[in-house]
Amino acid sequence: MKKSLLLLGLILLQVSGYLWAQSPGRYENDVHTIQQFDKMYAPPPHPILFVGSSSIRKWDDLERNFSKYVVLNRGIGGAETDDITHYAKDIIFPYAPRQIVIYVGENDLPSAKANADTLLQRFTVLYAKIRNELPTIPLIYISIKPSPSRAAFFDKAKQSNALIKAFLAKEKNTVFVDIYPKMLDKNGAPRKELFLGDMLHMNKQGYALWEKAIQPYLLRN
Repeated sequence: MKKSLLLLGLILLQVSGYLWAQSPGRYENDVHTIQQFDKMYAPPPHPILFVGSSSIRKWDDLERNFSKYVVLNRGIGGAETDDITHYAKDIIFPYAPRQIVIYVGENDLPSAKANADTLLQRFTVLYAKIRNELPTIPLIYISIKPSPSRAAFFDKAKQSNALIKAFLAKEKNTVFVDIYPKMLDKNGAPRKELFLGDMLHMNKQGYALWEKAIQPYLLRN
């Protein structure tokens, strides 16, 4: 574990300058809104923190559906993996979470500059940043989902999922929740009934599937 964390720390140091140089700060307003909201309504202490892109942010009934748990939604719509890494100091660490649920990577897929290895590297940087601050916290990674509107990137998504799954299999206190096959029909096509009209974001039926897949791994206390 120590060797793994050291290696991840070195990766983080090597690419941290790159991240700061490349991050456009395009979500500063979103983060500011979250911070203002926290001033008006104090977040619960040590929650199970859900972070990531719009599939997290749009989970409007997250707190109600997981009412047996203390959960907090801090997703950012449109965010790529590097964005969550960049804003970890604002949307992860201030809450001192007891567990983290992450959904990142899907918005990275359309970039021609990003292949499966790129997505793995970006995730390992995020993972290293979390582990440097919270070395033993349980972490759940939700696999990239098969959104019909991004069918052109399904191979990249599956390859990325496989690489991240293999990486996390070697790490302690981690769970890889593979929702990709659960969102396919018997013919291997995406189940369109799980999605909104844009065929990217999920409806309540889609979120119900996620809830069932994730709940067994959430901490009660």
